[in-house]
Amino acid sequence: MKRTASAFWLNSPGAGEIREVTLPAPSEGEVLVRALYSGVSRGTETLVFRGGVPESQHAAMRAPFQEGDFPAPVKYGYLSVGEVEEGPADLVGRTVFCLYPHQTRYVVPVTAVTRVPENVPAERAILAGTVETAVNAAWDAAPLVGDRIAVVGGGMIGCSVAALLARFPGVRIQLVDADPARASVAKALGVDFALPRDALGECDLVVHASATEQGLARSLELLTPEGTVLELSWYGDRKVSLPLGEAFHSRRLVIRSSQVGTVSPARRSSRTYADRLALALELLADPAFDALITGESAFEELSQVMPRLTSGEIPALCHRVRYDKSA
Repeated sequence: MKRTASAFWLNSPGAGEIREVTLPAPSEGEVLVRALYSGVSRGTETLVFRGGVPESQHAAMRAPFQEGDFPAPVKYGYLSVGEVEEGPADLVGRTVFCLYPHQTRYVVPVTAVTRVPENVPAERAILAGTVETAVNAAWDAAPLVGDRIAVVGGGMIGCSVAALLARFPGVRIQLVDADPARASVAKALGVDFALPRDALGECDLVVHASATEQGLARSLELLTPEGTVLELSWYGDRKVSLPLGEAFHSRRLVIRSSQVGTVSPARRSSRTYADRLALALELLADPAFDALITGESAFEELSQVMPRLTSGEIPALCHRVRYDKSA
């Protein structure tokens, strides 16, 4: 069995390379996984690629199997789907999801992989980490039947949250984004779309995921009195100004954070991280989520693709990376 692999590393902010790595033989309780696909989360990973992780957040931003430290050199990523080549008999040959960086093969504990349901294609399963974040946001948001909801920011996370919240009975929901091209994605997900200036107001709940100062300000404007903005955006090293003078206090508005690194014990005390990820994979049986995958390239091209994703030259929600089966 081949004991080497290739991995994508960020050498310095804005510059990456593919390196050869040596793999250990899997011991008892471990699996050897051959990657089939991985996903580039354009928000978080491009922030890492440009070196924008604040020093105060270096520990909080570490990926489960990250090597190296921010800003660089670092091996980073967390959306990998592969086939188990070695390990327990009931897992060999099975497709699994793992929070692993972009690498052709890897050895991890059995507990680090989650089986992909047979009705979920491996190509779509790379979205499990994104939908897991959306599940956590939905748990934190705790919408009520009939709520008026806006999701501001039509990136991977915002679109996923909108798709999930649209399933609640009787809700009025809009996906709000400054890019009119997001309208087609919203339609594929079965969600109404609006540009910021046209968004419906009097919202009981606004989920903000645009990672922009303007988006957060508009989210506050869309609320009904005593409404809540659930803030999902990660701003990295950028500072944000908000109009908290005006009617913020008189309307008793609320801004509350949500973070995928924890499951709120006050809201879902009986749910584990494993429960959350398994649920996300079950939800991915819906082919509508394919609309979130907006590009694809070979693993060998990643050093050239990442700068273009970071600059916006390649517009993307989730960019899929495919791996040569013989690698």
